Amino acid sequence: MGDMTNSDFYSKNQRNEANHAGEFGCTLQELRSLMELRGTEAVVKIKETYGETEGLCRHLKTSPTEGLAGTAADLEKRKLIFGKNFIPPKKPKTFLQLVWEALQDVTLIILEIAAIISLGLSFYQPPGEGNEGCGTATGGAEDEGEAEAGWIEGAAILLSVICVVLVTAFNDWSKEKQFRGLQSRIEQEQKFTVVRGGQVIQIPVAEIVVGDIAQVKYGDLLPADGIFIQGNDLKIDESSLTGESDQVRKSVDKDPMLLSGTHVMEGSGRMLVTAVGVNSQTGIIFTLLGAGGEEEEKKDKKVDSSHPSSHPPSATDGATGANATDNANASLVNGKMQDGNMENSQNKAKQQDGAAAMEMQPLKSAEGGEGDDKDKKKSNMHKKEKSVLQGKLTKLAVQIGKAGLVMSAITVIILVLYFAIDTFVVNKKQWLPECTPVYVQYFVKFFIIGVTVLVVAVPEGLPLAVTISLAYSVKKMMKDNNLVRHLDACETMGNATAICSDKTGTLTTNRMTVVQAYVGDVHYKEVPDPDSVPAKTLDLLVNAIAINSAYTTKILPPEKEGGLPRQVGNKTECGLLGFVLDLKQDYEPVRNLIPEEKLYKVYTFNSVRKSMSTVIKMPDGSFRMYSKGASEIVLKKCSRILNAAGEPRIFRPRDRDEMVKKVIEPMACDGLRTICVAFRDFNSSPEPDWDNENDILSDLTCICVVGIEDPVRPEVPEAIRKCQRAGITVRMVTGDNINTARAIAIKCGIIHPGEDFLCLEGKEFNRRIRNEKGEIEQERIDKIWPKLRVLARSSPTDKHTLVKGIIDSTQVEQRQVVAVTGDGTNDGPALKKADVGFAMGIAGTDVAKEASDIILTDDNFSSIVKAVMWGRNVYDSISKFLQFQLTVNIVAVIVAFTGACITQDSPLKAVQMLWVNLIMDTFASLALATEPPTEALLLRKPYGRNKPLISRTMMKNILGHAVYQLTLIFTLLFVGEKMFKIDSGRNAPLHSPPSEHYTIIFNTFVMMQLFNEINARKIHGERNVFDGIFRNPIFCTIVLGTFAIQIVIVQFGGKPFSCSPLQLDQWMWCVFIGLGELVWGQVIATIPTSRLKFLKEAGRLTEKEEVPEEELNEDVEEIDHAERELRRGQILWFRGLNRIQTQIEVVNTFKSGTSFQGALRRQSSVTSQTQDVTNISSPNPRREGIP
Repeated sequence: MGDMTNSDFYSKNQRNEANHAGEFGCTLQELRSLMELRGTEAVVKIKETYGETEGLCRHLKTSPTEGLAGTAADLEKRKLIFGKNFIPPKKPKTFLQLVWEALQDVTLIILEIAAIISLGLSFYQPPGEGNEGCGTATGGAEDEGEAEAGWIEGAAILLSVICVVLVTAFNDWSKEKQFRGLQSRIEQEQKFTVVRGGQVIQIPVAEIVVGDIAQVKYGDLLPADGIFIQGNDLKIDESSLTGESDQVRKSVDKDPMLLSGTHVMEGSGRMLVTAVGVNSQTGIIFTLLGAGGEEEEKKDKKVDSSHPSSHPPSATDGATGANATDNANASLVNGKMQDGNMENSQNKAKQQDGAAAMEMQPLKSAEGGEGDDKDKKKSNMHKKEKSVLQGKLTKLAVQIGKAGLVMSAITVIILVLYFAIDTFVVNKKQWLPECTPVYVQYFVKFFIIGVTVLVVAVPEGLPLAVTISLAYSVKKMMKDNNLVRHLDACETMGNATAICSDKTGTLTTNRMTVVQAYVGDVHYKEVPDPDSVPAKTLDLLVNAIAINSAYTTKILPPEKEGGLPRQVGNKTECGLLGFVLDLKQDYEPVRNLIPEEKLYKVYTFNSVRKSMSTVIKMPDGSFRMYSKGASEIVLKKCSRILNAAGEPRIFRPRDRDEMVKKVIEPMACDGLRTICVAFRDFNSSPEPDWDNENDILSDLTCICVVGIEDPVRPEVPEAIRKCQRAGITVRMVTGDNINTARAIAIKCGIIHPGEDFLCLEGKEFNRRIRNEKGEIEQERIDKIWPKLRVLARSSPTDKHTLVKGIIDSTQVEQRQVVAVTGDGTNDGPALKKADVGFAMGIAGTDVAKEASDIILTDDNFSSIVKAVMWGRNVYDSISKFLQFQLTVNIVAVIVAFTGACITQDSPLKAVQMLWVNLIMDTFASLALATEPPTEALLLRKPYGRNKPLISRTMMKNILGHAVYQLTLIFTLLFVGEKMFKIDSGRNAPLHSPPSEHYTIIFNTFVMMQLFNEINARKIHGERNVFDGIFRNPIFCTIVLGTFAIQIVIVQFGGKPFSCSPLQLDQWMWCVFIGLGELVWGQVIATIPTSRLKFLKEAGRLTEKEEVPEEELNEDVEEIDHAERELRRGQILWFRGLNRIQTQIEVVNTFKSGTSFQGALRRQSSVTSQTQDVTNISSPNPRREGIP
């Protein structure tokens, strides 16, 4: 990848191989070809070439039990010969490439063309002095020096275009840098367990070398290719490579090939690493993808369709990949308006993080089976369809763009007609050939004014505001232990209405300790004294716990003196091992006596079995099986129980019922998780049929039942109270039994005694939501979910069903936005279905992290509350910016338009408009988008999907301030010269010098915007707009900075900015009028919004638009795809021209401020959440919007 093409790579390595071939018994090439084989072929090949896997280990100079020696020299040599476990990312785009991309923006291109024509014409001197005859073309005011200065306006426009391009490019560049930083951070964080020098250690994935012995376990994402050498019940999901959704069972003698980028779904074992980095299966595919940067587009498509596999995660954690996507998502949030064009940002993401952008693909296929392109697209869409903000913004932008387009067209037409009628009809001039350049120059000037109106109308700063706001939040959320993988998740979280949380580890501390036990017919309320337990029972208990748990689970001495012992591995097993230590016994000697290799058969834990069993061969040849699992499940399979003397006695169903009542339920009601430990002996002959699980796992003898406590995290009850106050319902979904779950839910404050709520078990939940045929019915789910607070003994499918049921529910008027937390591999589907998936950073498996949107680095529920706060803050920041931006836009457009129509020349010149529009917008987006969140954000209910972006209060503010600004500007325009006793700037000839009159108008306009920026800090009609202003240094800096630059422009801007220097008293007046904005803001705040019924909101996603996904899916997909490809400008142009009807309505509403709804209604006939306008009346909705 990167700049290393395949051929270079080989030639380099072949040279290396030639030097070192003697050192290892196999070459890189041999190993590569070995890894391309599958199943029995591979087994045969290993046997023929190396004699067995042990032979291969000898060739690679490693030991299957001890691993590599781990000396630095040896590791270096291996890296040199077999390569490093690192896939070099694509080179990032250079700054110049980003500049070139920013230049593709349609509006900018139009401006550039206009400026170049203007420049060209200003240098063109018509022959002879025939100019006088050309009508009003040249008034008397123009002298020689002025004619020379004609080029300045064109040059100034070009200069401002350059500014905009540089700002955009710099923004993209820094964004990319951030993502790369985030990416490498995650890469360094991903560790993997290997055996070196007989010690089990964790090393960063990039350090793995060929010949390492790696330990793989449930939930891992394999970091390199290898051969399975020992283990049990290993099942792998290879869908990311093969597109097959079925889990593949691996065994030493049938299919030992393990491939990088695949997921371990069950079991555990060891593998010998045989290929890393660019030589692993993942790496090979990447190398193909990255071979030609230019052909990238074509290749990408080809590879995509030919191997759905083409994007398994590289050596990095899946989590990384997604960050790459964030680039795509960042631009995606900006919807159609991403600076320049949408395709670009798509490519951007592709090229930017080369590997990473592709890594992201398995996110789609982690659920399995979505190999074909269509599905991939669908699952892509799912993530994209979600962002509420994006849908609203896109819609708003298109509306504004259309209005602007119409305005600018009308402006140009009026100017041209007025000039033509005035010159050729009223003054009866002839069109003389020598006058043509002069007239053309006039037309170009009109065209520039028109384009300027368009530029001001299109909210250029919007994509910037969104990007800045999200990027800023993401950076800050890192500090709050939220690692955001998909940018839009951060904003979606602000709209969350429901959180489905796991119990273990999220609401609780995930430090399991055994606090009660039932041993030898006695129920001990605390850990029993070892002497009171019969010796036989104690011995069986220690063996059962030590052997029948993952050998990777251990209890280590505390890191600090007096600290708690460290629990490594599965926390429940740690609790049991801790119980052994509390009984003054030790589990290590037992494990040393029976190492992992000697275990005869292991039935690993999975969500179906809910238990784990291990079979060992006894010295006399017979077999013994130890089992442990959820007490109600294991007790059902017990037919005996050890009594007070340690002898087995008969255990009948009625004894079991009594035990459940007397022991298990009381433990569960204390919030304890109950685990039963049991064993069974088998004869040596005939050997039992180990595959017949039902027979094997029956007729057990119960050793003991323990109650494990997992204390609630101290900060959780407060966090849950905050959620409930913020209008978010917290539900607990857990695998524990219902009494335990209910006890914990009460401790956390999820349920309050005496309230009307439901606590259900998975079985009961399924019975209630399925009809006679066993199909799930949405109406049935709707009856349950509003009251459901706890779902116990639930399977991952129940979790997925619940999440889907809540999301698809139409019971409430708002579509629910659901967040889900998960840590296990089996939570993947639910995490992906949810609007926001939170994975646990510490306890979470790689698979869960990969399906999620945000990773909680401290596994703590209270971090979710922080995410809600940040999400709401993003939404508010965008609203603040919109409130500011739209006021500027409405005023500037109306001033330019009316000014042009009445005085044939816009009072605000093109360059001034650009300064106001681009610079103020860019700065304002920075200033308003970086407001830090406050706790007050958690005091309101979520906005939901159909709450418009621009609320009535905001509309009141926007129109109110626009009225103030327009009144003053028109006053200054028509009577300003009398008030200030200066020359009038109206009707000035073509190249006349800048007038003080127009400079005052420009300056006043900017001052009003500056002070209105302070007003824009509050959007809910609060009085104190200065509240907390000093907590945001960026805001203060920007306001003062803009003021300083304005002074420079007015005093020294001269001809390019069409400014003439002002006196101090004139400055005072400008600032005074600006300050009036703050006073006026208070006046507006006094008017009750409820009175202003005529004000309608804008930028809303109406209910009608949320047609069920299935019905629309096909069409939406097509449109969505096409639209993303369209550039922003094109959308504005084509859509604009498409539907003049709607536009005229929009324009009217803009002028009158009355019903936006009327204009919207026509547009909202059928639209999915992201779609802006898909008129069903157009003959073929699929092609809609494609030029």
